Amino acid sequence: MKSLILILFFSALLHGQLPQDTPKPKIELKYGSQREGRRTDSDMARWRGHRLGMIIHYGLYSQAGGAWKGVNYAYAAEFIKANAKVPDEEYDQLLKTFNPDRNAPKNWARLAKQMGAKYVVITTKHHEGFCLWPSKYTDFDVESTPYKTDFLGEFVSACNEQGVDVMLYYSILDWRHKSWRYQLKDESDRAEFMKYWEFASSQLEELLERYPSVKGFWFDGTWDSSVKSNGYLTFELEQRLRKINPGLIIGSRLRADETGARHFDANGQLMGDYEQGWERKLPVEPLKNDWECVMTIPENQWGYHAKWTGHVKDSIELIEMASKCTALDGNFVINIGPMGDGSIRSEETRLIQEIGAWITANGDAIHGCGASGLENQNWGWLTRREKADEINAIVFNIPISGRLTIQLRKGETIKSAAIANKKLEVEEDSGGRYLIHLPKELPKTAFVVKVQVNTGNQITAEAAKI
Repeated sequence: MKSLILILFFSALLHGQLPQDTPKPKIELKYGSQREGRRTDSDMARWRGHRLGMIIHYGLYSQAGGAWKGVNYAYAAEFIKANAKVPDEEYDQLLKTFNPDRNAPKNWARLAKQMGAKYVVITTKHHEGFCLWPSKYTDFDVESTPYKTDFLGEFVSACNEQGVDVMLYYSILDWRHKSWRYQLKDESDRAEFMKYWEFASSQLEELLERYPSVKGFWFDGTWDSSVKSNGYLTFELEQRLRKINPGLIIGSRLRADETGARHFDANGQLMGDYEQGWERKLPVEPLKNDWECVMTIPENQWGYHAKWTGHVKDSIELIEMASKCTALDGNFVINIGPMGDGSIRSEETRLIQEIGAWITANGDAIHGCGASGLENQNWGWLTRREKADEINAIVFNIPISGRLTIQLRKGETIKSAAIANKKLEVEEDSGGRYLIHLPKELPKTAFVVKVQVNTGNQITAEAAKI
């Protein structure tokens, strides 16, 4: 009997009689993605070209440093209120001691510029609910602390002076607001949640009105069912903000559609301007959408934690991640967690300086570049400016052979290759394969080989996604 079943199966397979995979029918969505493909306007092109950024986590939690009443909590320091189950009235005492150094905003902006970051994301309000600006919608803000003045405004102005763009992090989730709800069990919950939603929406409008130079929002805390089950609210909020500033860059974390799908709607289309799900991880190949990776220096600390545990990344790891992101057509954002007084720990300052020194020498292989359209090799990453005939070969692993392999596309040839204007020998192999001979004396860190290519058909970043 088994033999007969197998004969019938293979006969049906041979004659195409088995059911075939059919594409899923498209779901009609009112609140799903409103666009197919990438944004092509100048605001998005500017963000895309930055490639390297910094994200700063700072709030009341920064004073605690990951510990409460002498007990250390290994999980993310900005979650100390939840980790230690601190009541509001006790946690609120941190307001009385929030008084960072007056030079902190300018120091942060200067360090971002020194690192080579083209944009900075800063936490205006994290899950704890504390606001770094004097908001007219709450007293749980910087105006109620000894600092008194507008910390966020001072930082935005300092970044403007340094020529660094600013994105504002805002947590939809709010542990302190009495009307926040994790889920809506009844009409009473819904009524309270709608009060909270108007509060958050008004704060976001307030931020745009106070700081018109900001380039976009970086949202967080939208995973609870109260938000997911009311996706239309996220759609309407996005439209409300874009009405004030049509060029805003908004990541995918804000949105949910009417089915509860987040980031991508029920049809698999991105909601928002770029994929925001690459947290402490990178994809393995270029994506069809714009995307951004945010990376911590220790394993899982965003806000200041006095005790780093586990592997701590060094500057060359972070530089390679930035290079990989660029080669895969994405942005790379490095996290910094200032201490309660606004100072930056020495480990982070050293990394910023080391990264900045490398970017000063090699930043033209990162800023304004993207995927090369060629296959990346084991020795490193290939980046390219759109329509340019120069490829940046960023080398992290020097082959024992002393030769870099590059596989070109049909019809392309290498004109020349050089390190710091020192010409290198180039050997043509078969099938578009080239070998670049490295000199015996090489830089002590990652370096860039500039490869000039002859091509009849210009390769663009879009070609890299084919």
